[in-house]
Amino acid sequence: MKGTFTLGRIAGVRVAVHWSVVVIFLLVTVTLAGGRLVRLYPDYPTAVYWVLGLLVAVVFVASILAHEVAHAIVARRNGIEVEDMTLWMLGGVARLRSETPSPGVELRVAGVGPLTSAVLGVLFAASAVWLDVLAAPGPLVEAVAWLAAINILLALFNSIPAAPLDGGRLLRAVVWKFTGDPVRSTVIAAAAGRGFGWLLVAYGFLSILVTGTFAGLWMALIGGFLIAAATAEGRQAQLRGVFAGIRTRDIMTPHPVTVPATTTVEQFLAGAPFGQYRHTAFPVVDAEESPVGLVTVARVDRVPVPQRGSTSLAAVMAPIDEVTTAFPDEPVTDVLSRLAGAGESRVLVLDRESHALVGIVSQTDISRAFTWLTATRDRR
Repeated sequence: MKGTFTLGRIAGVRVAVHWSVVVIFLLVTVTLAGGRLVRLYPDYPTAVYWVLGLLVAVVFVASILAHEVAHAIVARRNGIEVEDMTLWMLGGVARLRSETPSPGVELRVAGVGPLTSAVLGVLFAASAVWLDVLAAPGPLVEAVAWLAAINILLALFNSIPAAPLDGGRLLRAVVWKFTGDPVRSTVIAAAAGRGFGWLLVAYGFLSILVTGTFAGLWMALIGGFLIAAATAEGRQAQLRGVFAGIRTRDIMTPHPVTVPATTTVEQFLAGAPFGQYRHTAFPVVDAEESPVGLVTVARVDRVPVPQRGSTSLAAVMAPIDEVTTAFPDEPVTDVLSRLAGAGESRVLVLDRESHALVGIVSQTDISRAFTWLTATRDRR
């Protein structure tokens, strides 16, 4: 998912935040502190409203994170490693290192997210009732009640059978169970996601026209996000169908050009673009030729010109634990989803035993192999 930044790691899994989370964080804070709480309980100091609004926004983001962590926990318990998690305004995306092996596993991994949000909603609702019985301040009761409502809404929204929502994964599991075809089930879920997205876009713009306000704009933006994400999933399904049975070693670029970590940015740029460095991304290696990261032209370009002579590539590269990796014998279908979400749009291929660098996979490698495979199968 583009437009993200890293928040940190949980149990070794990178957690990224989409820009929409920042927007929703500010929107929740302002809506509660400057609107709802003031309107319902006007006699409290202004600071109370803003502190509560800020706390509710923090807990709301934490609820979204709990939703995604639940996916990751169930995936791991079913033998699937999680590459990373990305939070967005009404949920998130947990990127798995491999495809789910069966409809049952898909059902469990997808279903636990909405279930977690629903449980949180019930707990917040019970807490709001308990605080009300204890005669707690009205704004506090209202804040907790709002968290209950938004988590239940989150559970219901994510249960809609449309990719990339959890409900789309549930739909995929059901179709997969009855058809035995995981690719076809993904295509159907993606089509449902695009249809639902267009409904939200139409409703949002119709709301703007009818009411004369921009209240429907958020609905249209959510719909646009769903359309883009569902289209990407449909494309991924098509790729998985073409690459069925193909291994990563068959499509990777072997023995990629590497660059030493001690090389300065100035030295690096002196060897490009017509010298040794002709690409736009390079694995970075240490003195023992072991991969330690990945550097791109975009990262190098961000270094100020006066500092390029004293800045090493080790200081600007993406460290190896933030770089997407794969093994040569892994199915390409498992690598596709990782490549789609890779921050640098590259996957480093490492030897399974020694973890030495043996290749690299880029979108160009995927496109080239896809073209050849479809052309060959069409002739057959």
